[in-house]
Amino acid sequence: MSLAGKTLFITGASRGIGLAIALRAARDGANIAIAAKTADPNPKLPGTIYSAASEIEAAGGKPLPLVVDVRDEANVIAAVEQTVAAFGGIDICVNNASAIQLTGTLFTDMKRYDLMHQINTRGTYLVSKTCIPHLRRAANPHVLNLSPPLDMKPRWFGNHVAYTMAKFGMSMCVLGMAEEFKDDGVAFNALWPRTGIATAAIRNALAGDDGMLMCRTPEIMADAAYWIFNQPSKACSGNFFIDDMLLYAAGERDFDKYRVDPTKPLMPDFFVPEECAPPPGVSLAAMV
Repeated sequence: MSLAGKTLFITGASRGIGLAIALRAARDGANIAIAAKTADPNPKLPGTIYSAASEIEAAGGKPLPLVVDVRDEANVIAAVEQTVAAFGGIDICVNNASAIQLTGTLFTDMKRYDLMHQINTRGTYLVSKTCIPHLRRAANPHVLNLSPPLDMKPRWFGNHVAYTMAKFGMSMCVLGMAEEFKDDGVAFNALWPRTGIATAAIRNALAGDDGMLMCRTPEIMADAAYWIFNQPSKACSGNFFIDDMLLYAAGERDFDKYRVDPTKPLMPDFFVPEECAPPPGVSLAAMV
């Protein structure tokens, strides 16, 4: 498997899962458009498009740092055009940018509601829509949304309906666009982690520094995404993958290497259906 010479347009690629996916592709010599908002350092959100570019270049890739607000249509169109001008096309689109607030209805102000829906659902729709004409010309085009399976259990909605709607909107883009563009051979898939992933979202919005120790590293998502990108797009579309289930089916057996702290139990993520049990021999418990 290789992504040598492929061009990836990744939103939110300045840190976390987006950057991990970029670095995995960079090791093959891929071109990476880093489409993210952070141009200046932020003490609460480490990483900028420029620091990400340096890491990607060091890993063997060709970076293109772009200041992109996925809510701004003109900005997205310009960024995609710059990517095509720099690299000659787009092979892979990764919708990773996301906003989160885990509050109930009475505690979610409409400004935050709008932000989550504009970035998660609308941003994913807009970026996909803008990339599709270029993906249609690619040899093995893939769109990957970092979004969950569409499990319509009330428990996923009751505590934070606004956030759930926004994330499920990304997944509905997968469901609809996979069907709409199947004859064009453009693959649309979703990828979601079984456990918390050690990112700024976990530290700042969910569980703090202690919670980070109960997570897997972003590399598990990067390895899963890499496998997806190397599949024939016409034969691998419309799927809602869980990271460890996908990697187990692909032959991976060592999942402990992804733990931040093996002595801590792993924190289950939201939205993983009850019937999706961990692969054989894979435990979320602390290692003795």
